[in-house]
Amino acid sequence: MARQRSYNNVPQPHAILYYSQRTTKGGLLISEATGVSDTAQGYPHTPGIWTKEQTEAWKPIVDAVHAKGGIFFCQIWHAGRVSNKGFQPNGQAPISSTDKLLTQSGSSDNEVAEYSPPRRLNTDEIPHLINDFRIAARNAMEAGFDGVEIHGAHGFLIDQFMKDQINDRTDKYGGSLENRCRFPLEIVEAVSNEIGADRVGIRLSPFANYMESADSNPKALGLYMAESLNKYGILYCHMVEPRMQTLGEKSECPHSLVPMRMAFNATFIAAGGFDREDGNEAVANNRADLIAYGRLFLANPDLPNRFGLNSPLNKYHRDTFYTPDPVVGYTDYPFLETTT
Repeated sequence: MARQRSYNNVPQPHAILYYSQRTTKGGLLISEATGVSDTAQGYPHTPGIWTKEQTEAWKPIVDAVHAKGGIFFCQIWHAGRVSNKGFQPNGQAPISSTDKLLTQSGSSDNEVAEYSPPRRLNTDEIPHLINDFRIAARNAMEAGFDGVEIHGAHGFLIDQFMKDQINDRTDKYGGSLENRCRFPLEIVEAVSNEIGADRVGIRLSPFANYMESADSNPKALGLYMAESLNKYGILYCHMVEPRMQTLGEKSECPHSLVPMRMAFNATFIAAGGFDREDGNEAVANNRADLIAYGRLFLANPDLPNRFGLNSPLNKYHRDTFYTPDPVVGYTDYPFLETTT
């Protein structure tokens, strides 16, 4: 989850405490979304991993997680059209699969007053974007991460290619389902070739409509991606529950991730509004191998311990999720008194 406390896109020393607080021996931590290039940003103070300075700044953070026995993956990301000219080099237009403007107003959470009209990428530019993901993955290895998670969800650049509500291209990256999924799969291939498929995961949200990114047949999209990923032999697929269609709370939903879980041959992670009980139930009923937690983990740095003891949880404070303060709403959530 974005934390927006990396000033000038450089991870800060206060992140050492934040991530180490949330580390449990043998537990998997996935970092906040981390930009792959100077065009990737869409929010203030988000970290990057495209420069030497950024890569070096991640090293002590990764070391702190490893010192406590944690496994740490870097989530690599490009915002695409979820941006404006103020975040772009030389004030240029954000890039996307399309030139359609994101019409919803920006959120007070992320200080984006409005989104700028995006520029549709030319076909011959797309390999350069794929290469940005490859280099970011290599830099993540240099920083000491155990692997990378490619952020292909929630209306950002990769999702902008996959979803037919947004993608209106007529080249080999648009039109058919196969063409719309070409860009994410080429990224998976490039990143896997660079760092090894056993160090690669991907996050997908076929059912979601974040940032006006719906698809007319989300089940077909999710199944196609799950099946196509098998040929690359990646470590895991991390998919968001259909009930999390928009930002906020859970909704009743007839859809299920089970077909995608059954189609994918490796570890399947589910996310989206789980608590202790329904997370345990999903694993027990073979609907997922692992459950990812976001908001509950922000507010409960010792969440695995609390789950193990079935202890009460701290409530999260949404109004401090995205503030740039290095302590408030970041490292000041209390631990159980029984922990040391």
